[in-house]
Amino acid sequence: MDSSALPFVIGAVVLIPVLWVVVTYNGFVRHRNFCDDSWSDIDTELKRRYDLIPNLVDTVKGYAKHEQDLLARVVAARNAAAAQHGSPKEQARDENAFVGQVRQLVAVAESYPDLKASGNFVALQSELANTEDRIQRARRFYNANVRDLNTRIEVIPSNIIANLFGFQKREYFEVDDVVRREAPAVKV
Repeated sequence: MDSSALPFVIGAVVLIPVLWVVVTYNGFVRHRNFCDDSWSDIDTELKRRYDLIPNLVDTVKGYAKHEQDLLARVVAARNAAAAQHGSPKEQARDENAFVGQVRQLVAVAESYPDLKASGNFVALQSELANTEDRIQRARRFYNANVRDLNTRIEVIPSNIIANLFGFQKREYFEVDDVVRREAPAVKV
């Protein structure tokens, strides 16, 4: 090898690892931003659900006067979940408590034929089911982004860059559905 090629070889030996560090770092930043963006989608859908619940409670209130304790628990659980702005794990804890109360409310409402026939209640229940679908889509998108980021943080050699620049694994967001869909019973 002639001496005129030596600077190019040394330059390549130095430049290639530097480029790898830059590209890997930028990939982590991109994945972190995907996680942040998809978490804001979840937050938007949860707020949508929180806005629906007072209307649902008011509708049930008119028909189920002796269910005041349940209605108060639903409102309290909604307020606690809406006030939570912690980690996905903390948010999921409050969301699951809230979901449990809303499930009870929907179950109680099912025992009032006049309420079940109310157009307002049916529309609210339909909107709640639609919102739950949107929350689940946003949750799956967020969890996929978290999976991708966490995988990059754990695998070799990108884990070196993750540790060097302090990239942290994210928590998954796991909550139950408010409205469970069951297959209709078919009688023969």
